[in-house]
Amino acid sequence: EIHIKEPVEKEVNPRLLPGELLLCEASTVYKYMQEDGSNRGTYGKLVCTNFKISFLDDDSASDDNEPQFKNKIVGENDITLQCVDQIYGVYDEKKKLLTGQLRKYPEKLIIYCKDLRVFNFCLRYTKEEEVKRIVSGIVHHSQTPKLLKRLFLFSYATAAPNNTDGRNQTVMFETLEDWRDELERTKGNVRYKAVTTNEGYRVSEKLPLYFVVPICISEESILKYEGRGIPIWCWSCHNGAALLKMSAFPKEQDDSTSQMQKAFLDGIYKTISKPPYELLKLDDLSSSLPSLQDIQMAYTRFKQLFLIDNSTDFWATDVKWFSLLESTNWLEIIRRVLKKAIEVAECLEIQHTNVLLIEESATDLCCVISSLVQVMMDSYSRTKSGFQSLIQKEWVIGGHSFLDRCNHLHKSEKEEAPVFLLLLNCVWQLVQQYPPAFEFTETYLTVLSDSLYVPIFSTFFFNSQHQRDTNKSGESLKTQSGPFRFLTVWDWAVQFDPKAQAFLNNPLYAEKPKPDKSQRKTSRFKHQRQLSLPLTQAKPSTKRGFFREETDHLIKNILGKRIGKFINSADEPPNSLREFYDSWHSKPVDYHGLLLPRIDGPEIKVWAQRYLRWIPEAQLHGGGTIATAAKILDLMEEVQSLQVKMDEEHSQAVSGDVHSVPMLRNSARLSSLFPFALLQRQSVKPALPTSTWKDLEDEDDLVKRDDEFVDLSGDML
Repeated sequence: EIHIKEPVEKEVNPRLLPGELLLCEASTVYKYMQEDGSNRGTYGKLVCTNFKISFLDDDSASDDNEPQFKNKIVGENDITLQCVDQIYGVYDEKKKLLTGQLRKYPEKLIIYCKDLRVFNFCLRYTKEEEVKRIVSGIVHHSQTPKLLKRLFLFSYATAAPNNTDGRNQTVMFETLEDWRDELERTKGNVRYKAVTTNEGYRVSEKLPLYFVVPICISEESILKYEGRGIPIWCWSCHNGAALLKMSAFPKEQDDSTSQMQKAFLDGIYKTISKPPYELLKLDDLSSSLPSLQDIQMAYTRFKQLFLIDNSTDFWATDVKWFSLLESTNWLEIIRRVLKKAIEVAECLEIQHTNVLLIEESATDLCCVISSLVQVMMDSYSRTKSGFQSLIQKEWVIGGHSFLDRCNHLHKSEKEEAPVFLLLLNCVWQLVQQYPPAFEFTETYLTVLSDSLYVPIFSTFFFNSQHQRDTNKSGESLKTQSGPFRFLTVWDWAVQFDPKAQAFLNNPLYAEKPKPDKSQRKTSRFKHQRQLSLPLTQAKPSTKRGFFREETDHLIKNILGKRIGKFINSADEPPNSLREFYDSWHSKPVDYHGLLLPRIDGPEIKVWAQRYLRWIPEAQLHGGGTIATAAKILDLMEEVQSLQVKMDEEHSQAVSGDVHSVPMLRNSARLSSLFPFALLQRQSVKPALPTSTWKDLEDEDDLVKRDDEFVDLSGDML
């Protein structure tokens, strides 16, 4: 029985953005809190617009309980249409996936989101006509294929005033000057040149308008195969060695074509490989790294571990957490990618060898590896503006198919793969291992991953620069000033006010190298849901744990034959790689120099903030990294306030009070889920086996307990 609290008749209207239209709505919808047994929740109105699905209750109208880290575009109870992953209906206590036309309408609606939130709505007390309209509306607008011009991106760009401040320091790489400046910054302009061959996209629509190639490459060579087989410059190391990428020729070709292409490639390689002065190493990523299908399958399994909407499911899976985590393969893929980046860094740094990454389109795993190598080797890429410029260069202008890989238009699930998320997961590993080396925080990375699904920014909603340019004008390329003024995601003021943006910047960023500083230890959760897999050996050795010749049982099971072959591959000398890795880790860390991730066993962790932030059972009250971060921010504010007072006294200014806004943080009351979720229910670990726990009828009494210390570090395994 649901205890029905009479809904208040107060009219609550959604806050609509420019260009946003209300499509359908339903009143007297009951939104469950994510709790077992108690069926507690709140009444409100469920609405669907051309931008989002939104639940409006009485609290939506008041600004009293607004969180400190408030997103100005997407509220706590808002789900953008692109963020909807799957929708289930509940019919007589049975869940059914909802797609296309519906014959029967459910009594409950469960929405799983790509940012791992789960929403439960009860429609039992809603009028039948409204149920039909809202359910069919939500399913149609969030799950069915749509045209590009139907994205809210275009409605917003047409209606929104263009009032951005233009103070963005991110290099957009849309002009020839941007590329020349980058060449100069990395001192790559001696051997490489920025070319205008693709102006008007006469070489290829997949290539950017401007790009950089070796000086000896002719325009005829670039035009010959529409840019295929041409080494495109990514970055130059301080010693002159360069990182390059190339889109490969299709493998299924007749003999004469293959021979012509082979002769063409041989000629290209000879121009850039001149032993012993200039060496070149080829690395075909399609054979040395997991396929996009493998990555997609692994992530699909992995995210299921976090789409939890009740305590019973959480504790039922907690007892087999390690085996579930291992079976997904996701952490192992992250490890493989990081190891590949270390290999490339070793070639560039130690062997002074140019590295040419090869992939079918050079816009997926090439983007991941080239970005990671630059983050590891170039301290500029570890600043906020530098990292944003890197994403622009390698991904946005570089031609990563965001539209297809994120499946924003629901055209084909075959093309879907979380390639950009894979990069953010890898960068997060570095951020949590070496916090002072990065100007941005893990919160910045989490917010960036959420922004993938906010269609008011053009950054992640096109497959190429050509597609963006042609749709920007709405007509032809000749129209330079088209009607659409797209926003860029790098203008963080659109989503957050200055106070919230403070959480994106790392207060402990090392402005100057501090090699003597010991690294911060990472915190660990009290429950057994540890964030990394344990080593399978009894006595793990740093030297043998990851780089040993024979693969251990864990890797063999996880990766299967294809990647097992790669691990045992004799193409590269494992000794030099191991020596490079061990030698670097034996020295103090230079936060402004080369950074190598620790990739042995448990060093690869789950990105807790992104994946566990909506699960109250996983929170630490007054604990976690946020308690430290909040205290540091408070101290910094106090120091700044004292500095202002000292400056005023020094200048003998006769002023009034110092206008400093006190921070409303109290680290003792914050949860480790902050800033994304405020204090939620206190979760109680069942003392009885999970099966017995499920059968208990009086769970509600436990849920309603006042705050008390519950030790979750018991023998769960």
